[in-house]
Amino acid sequence: MSDSVMTPKAYDILRRDIDRLEKEEVPELRERIAKARDEGDLSENAEYHGARERLALLLAKINEMKGQLSRAQIIDIGSGPAPDFIDHYRRFKVLRLNDNKTIEYTLVGELDEDFAAGKIPSNSPLGQGFMRKKPGDEVSIRVPAGIKKFKVLEINIDSE
Repeated sequence: MSDSVMTPKAYDILRRDIDRLEKEEVPELRERIAKARDEGDLSENAEYHGARERLALLLAKINEMKGQLSRAQIIDIGSGPAPDFIDHYRRFKVLRLNDNKTIEYTLVGELDEDFAAGKIPSNSPLGQGFMRKKPGDEVSIRVPAGIKKFKVLEINIDSE
């Protein structure tokens, strides 16, 4: 699996979410399972089976989140000089050559994805296509809708 690129802020949020799930939601579900078990016949106890299923899904989610933390590549966007190419957590402007539309994007980690706000994950086809491009570079990127052609216009540092 690939690394999960994230800012220190995103890392802390994910860690807090895991902590909250483990300390609040998991014990609550285990308590509900125990109460339902005490009611007797489990074969027809919908509360018991529903709580067990929710607990299994929650534990799987927690394990997935822990995996993201273990693979996390922390990007400190405020340190050092900004590179002159598109990189993680960089805002940039491109001209989509297919229709001459100017678009601004920010290359982010998968946890910060918000396509409507122009935040595209670096592991997406668009993100991979733009990675390490400089102003003036032209790039063709295959996306589900076909091949899109872009020209990089400018790059700015994005603040978190």
